[in-house]
Amino acid sequence: MRILLYNPDNGVTRNFMPHLWMFLLQALTPPGHEVLLIDGNAKPMHEAQIAQFVRDQNIGLVGIGAMTRMVARAYRMADAIRATGVPVVMGGPHVTEEADEALGRDGGPRHADAVALGEADETWPQIVEDAVRGELKETYAPVDATGKERKPSLNPYPAIPWDKLDLGQFNLVPKLLHPLLKNFRENWGTFRIVPVESGRGCPYGCEFCTVTGFFGDSIRFRTNESVVNELLLLKARARREQGQIAVFFIDDNFAINVKRTKSLLRDIIAAKAQVFWVAQISANLLRDEELVDLMAASGGKWIFIGMESVDPVNLKDVNKGFNKPSEYAAVLERLAKRNIYAITSFIFGMDNDTPGVAERTLQQVRTWPPGLPIFGLLTPLPATPLYKRLEAAGRLTRPRHWKDFVPFTMAHTPLKMTIEEAHAELNYGWAHSYSPEALAQAVAALDDQHVGDRVNVFLARLCFRGIYFPMLTKSSWLRVVVENRRTILRLFKEGVFRWMRPRNSASQDSFDVATPNVSGEGNA
Repeated sequence: MRILLYNPDNGVTRNFMPHLWMFLLQALTPPGHEVLLIDGNAKPMHEAQIAQFVRDQNIGLVGIGAMTRMVARAYRMADAIRATGVPVVMGGPHVTEEADEALGRDGGPRHADAVALGEADETWPQIVEDAVRGELKETYAPVDATGKERKPSLNPYPAIPWDKLDLGQFNLVPKLLHPLLKNFRENWGTFRIVPVESGRGCPYGCEFCTVTGFFGDSIRFRTNESVVNELLLLKARARREQGQIAVFFIDDNFAINVKRTKSLLRDIIAAKAQVFWVAQISANLLRDEELVDLMAASGGKWIFIGMESVDPVNLKDVNKGFNKPSEYAAVLERLAKRNIYAITSFIFGMDNDTPGVAERTLQQVRTWPPGLPIFGLLTPLPATPLYKRLEAAGRLTRPRHWKDFVPFTMAHTPLKMTIEEAHAELNYGWAHSYSPEALAQAVAALDDQHVGDRVNVFLARLCFRGIYFPMLTKSSWLRVVVENRRTILRLFKEGVFRWMRPRNSASQDSFDVATPNVSGEGNA
């Protein structure tokens, strides 16, 4: 049987990396079946196109995974596929909490023939076998013999054959530039950001987050050896393709167990498995100097930090009081000293926010080392403690907001400002962080850094600008390039000057990360 695993586009901007679940389920598919992968962010399709693809490719089963912000799109694509007579299985955090919605048991239309609840590592092989026999059940849940939910072990971890997979749709290098960059001295013919997980689960239980509800509050880890071998496989592929690969560790909190994280990073260094990597780590865990040393030595380049607010009252309200705004500056300086940059995420529309919250936030951001500030609105996702609290208080204005997804739009009434004021604060944050002047200032603040680091920050800011300001067309990119021409020209001149200098064999422009003198002693 031919199986299609499909991830819809997110309706905001093209994702910079594929979703891990597709590769994981492909690896877990029983022998004898062919699995095709399509990520809507890399290969945009509308309903008629995906229906035609399913017919032309003789697909026998389609699996669709979607988070809440993508689910309306996922439902439309599922409807088009089911209209061809091909069964659809849906899964992911949203469908797990809203199974009746997907199956049409809530009075609405049916979108799926079956749903996979929770993590599908153990149920996917059974789903495939049932589909072959034409005996799909409506729901599949990972439970033990007593009916109690069971979280799958990550040991052993499925071997994803990164060296053999067709990753063409995920190359971030534009096709027009491929012939030029392929022979560039640092081998940039391809560039991919690949998702890797080292563990699942989060014990924190932030009020607005779905992670603890879906993955649980107990942390499960892969073995260090398993992670290291995966990095080595990816690094070898990049070398073979004369390209580059970076890794995004998608663990909700990569350093949730600092002792274990140090052990993993030491093993990465010892195996020479370093690639540039990105991870999500909460600010409270970045006080450890040795941890940050090891992060830099193992290839860490960008860290996503959910700061959420500079107001301690807001943080306490959403059960994230372990974040201490008074420590933010020191944490970011600690990272910057090792040439690690931060993606700092903030939420507006929280209960203690008032008009002017964006400027108050930016006043602090401007004093920090340059990074990537991003802004969102407090969003009540289904089954989260936040959703239940707002529902009980009668504050939800769009209780089923995901059915008519509108990006960056409130779904409840804030306490101390209007919905319109919250939207204005969000726009202010983005506009004042990603204007040509703001981008130029960010680059100028790094004048003492290697030109490659400044280019890194500038390009990242251009890409992240597209999260809020649409940049899905060539004309929109051209306009941004023109607006930022002075900064681009300056970086280009410096880059050419450096390129023309005699090449240093220990160039730091490569993804072969140099290893500082970091202790390899036992776990700390």
